[in-house]
Amino acid sequence: MSDALELVDLRSDTVTRPSAAMRKAMADAPVGDDVYREDPTVNLLQERVAALLGKEAALFVPSGTMGNQLCLRTLTRPGDEVIAQEDAHILHYEGGSAAALSGLQIRTIPGVLGLFDPEDVAGMLRPQGEHFARVRVVEMENTHNRCGGTIWPLDRMQEVAAMARAHGLVVHLDGARLWNASVASGTSLAAYAANADSVSVCFSKGLGAPVGSALAGSRDFVEEARGNRKRYGGAMRQAGILAAGALYALDHNVDRLAEDHENAVTLARFLREVPGLEITHPVQTNIVIAELGGLGVDAEQTIAALQARRVLCGLAKRTSIRFVTHLDVSRRQVEFAGEVAVQVLTGLAAA
Repeated sequence: MSDALELVDLRSDTVTRPSAAMRKAMADAPVGDDVYREDPTVNLLQERVAALLGKEAALFVPSGTMGNQLCLRTLTRPGDEVIAQEDAHILHYEGGSAAALSGLQIRTIPGVLGLFDPEDVAGMLRPQGEHFARVRVVEMENTHNRCGGTIWPLDRMQEVAAMARAHGLVVHLDGARLWNASVASGTSLAAYAANADSVSVCFSKGLGAPVGSALAGSRDFVEEARGNRKRYGGAMRQAGILAAGALYALDHNVDRLAEDHENAVTLARFLREVPGLEITHPVQTNIVIAELGGLGVDAEQTIAALQARRVLCGLAKRTSIRFVTHLDVSRRQVEFAGEVAVQVLTGLAAA
């Protein structure tokens, strides 16, 4: 395969661009003022998401970070504690906003592959008293970004949620890539969401919409979250233009996520040809994390060398890189990226 192939961008599934058909749907969308709740396209999207997740109501928001943080803010009061796995997105990739905006502290569980057990939750509980923060929320992330797109099994989620509720806690599900978990496992979105009091989902990752996420929960919860959205600067006016992209994505880009998962497996097969390289997590969805420590190769140097050969990937940790497949990369491009990665990594390790 020729190195002259176009740039293959595997940094994230957020780099996708709306298709011509999605752009037309956005251009043609009927709109109104969503602050007055008069945007028909936003209203339709919110109703659709609530139905898919089996919740009473949903709220359209600009970003996944805002979706997560609105949920945490609405479920808590300042000084409360959130229990999460140590690699959680809300801890590593949301700018410290739980502390900065809601006065929350996040207490972490090590876990394996982004997962933890109900007993881990029980072990995090503190006695009631003025010395201790009130533990309020248990958070799960499905799929788990930093742990290679791994899937929370439904039965494990049910067990953790049951333990949380037995101790009077509430549950938040960061479902930015819940679509991927559902397609890969065959488990419905509603079955996953039933384990949580609040859920966030994202349209601008694997589904290919340019902007937008949603949160969902009870009607009262969403009403309070709407007020917090206003305070966070997330209330939008004729947002139906954006919501139409999300609706198009729901209609056309969910089932095809299986192709991204297959492409990730293909890419991992190439990477495993490099002696000393380790794929750190089972490739269950669309994320592949490659550990380079066994090669004695620097991650940032590797990223630069791949970019010079027209393959883009991202930094996962100090000694590891991340590839994410998505609807804007074909099987042919993934195979090209795999071939280039083998050549580049083998060359760097030998240097």
